Amino acid sequence: MKPFFTSFILIIVLFSSCKEAPITGENLLDRAINYHDPNGNWSTFNATFKVRMKTPNGSDRLSTISINLLEDYFSLTANRDTITTKYTINKDVCTIGLNENTTIDETTAKAYNLSCNRANMYKNYYTYLYGLPMKLRDPGTHISETVETTTFKGKDYLMLNAKYEKDVGTDIWYFYFDPETYAMEIYQFFKQDENGNQKDDTGEYILLTEEAVVNNIKMPKKRAWFYNKDDGYLGTDILD
Repeated sequence: MKPFFTSFILIIVLFSSCKEAPITGENLLDRAINYHDPNGNWSTFNATFKVRMKTPNGSDRLSTISINLLEDYFSLTANRDTITTKYTINKDVCTIGLNENTTIDETTAKAYNLSCNRANMYKNYYTYLYGLPMKLRDPGTHISETVETTTFKGKDYLMLNAKYEKDVGTDIWYFYFDPETYAMEIYQFFKQDENGNQKDDTGEYILLTEEAVVNNIKMPKKRAWFYNKDDGYLGTDILD
């Protein structure tokens, strides 16, 4: 073989070997977690933070949330107008309060929709949302191996698809990350029909803007919620 031809082949081989392999779902999740939680603080998260919820036709609700993962402790105190509700789950012990009163009769509990089931729902809700994207490492979560490049509201993103085992969740979720920083900027979910197919006219998308640092973790400061079907605005959660 002539020397110049050999050199040409060698250049092609070297060039091919230097080309970056396509990013996988696990690669993208690793990079996103490294952006939001570079020191691995989520597993020992212990902090109290406030969230103000603004809705188009209602008064603000200010929630004080405490999460201590190592102690399996969760507390939510919500104030709206003249009503204050408090849910506490300390390991397996649930406590409910209404305007500083923890002795609540059945009629009052029903009128204000107070229950330990609701307390656990809030625990799961706030721990999941404010633990993203780290919570995508939880058992029962299935991350797509393929990463899609897509455009949402005029910006390009790397999109990750997540599905869950039935005892964990039934919705189909999509997570959108900045292709350069890997910051999570949008997430979106849809319901499934009886055959496991996505129902495109269901669910919501959530736009994440600005950042706040809680327990050395970068969290979205603002979460604006919209319906998928018509872009109808639902409200915004703001880290105070």
